[in-house]
Amino acid sequence: MKHSVLLFASALLLAAPAGAERDRDHDRARAALERGEIRPLHVILPGVEDRFDARLLEVELEREDGRLVYEMELITPAGRIVEVLVDAASGDVLEHAFEDD
Repeated sequence: MKHSVLLFASALLLAAPAGAERDRDHDRARAALERGEIRPLHVILPGVEDRFDARLLEVELEREDGRLVYEMELITPAGRIVEVLVDAASGDVLEHAFEDD
């Protein structure tokens, strides 16, 4: 199933209005994609969803330790929430944790 969900939210709350900050964050993500620094979410997401038998609730593109990562929150059919950190360049899962663990 193809997903057209691309949601990039800001982790920093600055003086700028939230909508403007989301626009800038989206622009930064698009620029990183165009430069080839990250893989498109629609390419990475199906593998992550299959690995955890879960569906996407929320995703943010963040910079951690000098690299871009997708911070994902997914939900399983049983209603468990799993948080997954994915390297945005390679698509590799770096970390994951279920909320009730």
